[in-house]
Amino acid sequence: MAEEQKKVPTRPMPKLTELDTADFWHATKNKEFKYQQCANCQTIVWHPRAHCTGCVDGDLQWKTSKGQGTIYSFSVVRLSYHPFFRSKVPYAVAYVDLDEGPRFLTNVTGVEDPLTDVHIGQRVTLDWEEYEELSIPLVKPV
Repeated sequence: MAEEQKKVPTRPMPKLTELDTADFWHATKNKEFKYQQCANCQTIVWHPRAHCTGCVDGDLQWKTSKGQGTIYSFSVVRLSYHPFFRSKVPYAVAYVDLDEGPRFLTNVTGVEDPLTDVHIGQRVTLDWEEYEELSIPLVKPV
């Protein structure tokens, strides 16, 4: 009987066909973090959508972040049941405030011990996990 090969676990991936988020994910292929800003009231809009969260206008303009920000809050994951993340524990998941305004949830990379090497107010820069069709925006300490 042939020994069954173990399948390497893969990261859960976003769908490139989602109407509101497709432009964002396509831009990540070029390591660009895109966000929206309302042309009417100037509200920064994140997560990508079809209308402004401030005035409900539909004239949203895409902007590109410079990729610098600050950790707003974080948590250290010590146990994960998802096959992709199981071998990565412990790792930090953080809300990051980009300098341009958007706040997004991501993983913190480039730290030896997330229990001691990550803190609120820490300056971070974008770090990209590359795949064939897109890249996942992560952050690492500056």
